[in-house]
Amino acid sequence: MSASGGTKAIVAALAANLAIAASKFVAFAFSGSSSMLAEGVHSLADSGNQALLLVGGKKAQREATPQHPFGYGRERYIYAFLVSIILFSVGGMFALYEGYEKIKHPHEIEHWYWPVGVLVFAIIAEGFSFRTAIKESNTTRGGKSWKEFIRHAKAPELPVVLLEDFGALVGLILALGGVGLALLTGDGVWDGVGTICIGILLVLIAVVLAIETKSLLLGESAGAEQTKRIEAAIVDGDTVPGIIHMRTLHLGPEELLVAAKIAVQHDDTAGEVAAAINAAEARIRQAVPIARVIYLEPDIYSEAEAAKGADPEATPGGPTPHDTAH
Repeated sequence: MSASGGTKAIVAALAANLAIAASKFVAFAFSGSSSMLAEGVHSLADSGNQALLLVGGKKAQREATPQHPFGYGRERYIYAFLVSIILFSVGGMFALYEGYEKIKHPHEIEHWYWPVGVLVFAIIAEGFSFRTAIKESNTTRGGKSWKEFIRHAKAPELPVVLLEDFGALVGLILALGGVGLALLTGDGVWDGVGTICIGILLVLIAVVLAIETKSLLLGESAGAEQTKRIEAAIVDGDTVPGIIHMRTLHLGPEELLVAAKIAVQHDDTAGEVAAAINAAEARIRQAVPIARVIYLEPDIYSEAEAAKGADPEATPGGPTPHDTAH
């Protein structure tokens, strides 16, 4: 995912949420609707989340240092994980508490036109933000389904904004339903029920975000297609006849580490081995430009050893499905 695409979606969501949050708090002040208060806090939390994503993207651009030789690309993952925590606590848990209080101590909604008008405005604004996120995501999503895109995206910004905007739109519909039922029945309990539904939705979205960003923080390998391209680039059939084992790791959304033990001919000179490694690195970078950190370790190729199969002790975690023993 390009950083510019993610930034555009974040800025659109931030502008929409700030405007929506202000309107929701005004509506709450005039109507006393707990759904409006919960939605206002939700929009305020979303605004803070988008600010965090922007900060994370900026910090990730810092140059590598001796203390952090692989750079700061993972800052984007850290700030995305913070977003999931804020969405869970400030958004979801607050809405659940407010909904419980509203059900326990219901009261009629005053000046109904305030919450209804604000909700309609918010749905339009969130729809614009959601449309922008979808448009930016489609440029990198390819043929993946939305579920696959969210689960396997290495850059966290667009999946976060997509889920936030989706949750906001559904939450607005729930709030509108709760306010509408409260007005039709004259029972403020329905406003509280709508608020609790919003809280449950936000908690579920926060859990999904936390799981996905936790996986990125732990370190994910290159995608299957990138792995195939790297393997094809390493092996030229002559100076590098095979790969003994290989590991890849995302140092950030747009920076990949490749470490592999490669097979070389037993009668190659040191100069020939060095030239083979340099050529393989060049082929890898051409095939997968984000492969910026590459370590290739040569070993003697043996047909007899290759016939024995992969060595499970070759690297931590055992062999991958792509291993070729030597």
